[in-house]
Amino acid sequence: MIQDIAPHIYHNEYTPVPPSPTSYLIVCHGRHILVREENGEMAFPRFLEAESHVHNLYDSCIYLFSVDKDHFYLAPKGDYSFLSGYAAEPPAYLRSAAPRHLAFAAITAIQLSSWYESRRFCGRCGKPLRHHGKERMMFCDSCHMMEYPKISPAVIVAITDGERLLLTKYAGREIKRYSLIAGFAEIGETIEETIHREVMEEVGLKVKNIRYYKSQPWSFSDTLLFGFYCELDGPDHIKLDEAELAIAEWIDRKDVPGVDNDVSLTQEMMCRFRDGLE
Repeated sequence: MIQDIAPHIYHNEYTPVPPSPTSYLIVCHGRHILVREENGEMAFPRFLEAESHVHNLYDSCIYLFSVDKDHFYLAPKGDYSFLSGYAAEPPAYLRSAAPRHLAFAAITAIQLSSWYESRRFCGRCGKPLRHHGKERMMFCDSCHMMEYPKISPAVIVAITDGERLLLTKYAGREIKRYSLIAGFAEIGETIEETIHREVMEEVGLKVKNIRYYKSQPWSFSDTLLFGFYCELDGPDHIKLDEAELAIAEWIDRKDVPGVDNDVSLTQEMMCRFRDGLE
């Protein structure tokens, strides 16, 4: 999965250090990120490439996180067209980009950049927010409102019926490959209740024997995913929610498609069932 970057280590604790000329400079335009390719691998600009073009660069950037001993900083808004050879790539580019640890850093940086961009003003009193110097938080000096990064909990649900797995395809999306039942947790419900509700809403089925598999930070949608396997409980007739899904069908174990070593929890769970590990 995209966060599996060993032997590299991701450090998200907020312990900012001053940038150096070789620190990574993250330049985002909306949810696109500035990168270039070198010998088939992605690369970010470094401070030394921009320091003579951006006024007060070292003091106006925001510390994001570190990978190993490399520090990543969000660049201040501005024109970075002087960075020759770089292009603004969308999140989809990062699903297959190499090396994996920089792809993970890039999508995580996009999530944080989007959060900073959408938290410029206080939602309570409307006054400007400022970046807090001691933690990853936006603070309102007027009413003391504190805003932390947005993380939305959601479930990925693999429903099995003996040697069959329920696979779906989303309605109205560019990505057409098979997926699993998925949905966001609502206020006031447990993750287990989210599973029962989402399954009933999307395919009209009941499930039992819910088993937690693993979780995944999914910065593509500001989500923390929780993966579960469960079993069909009762009739297998599907009542499709056509507003959410284009297809939902039972697939025999040997016919389950799946992409090994993919970036997503969904594909890993599908492959595990196909290979007889669940």
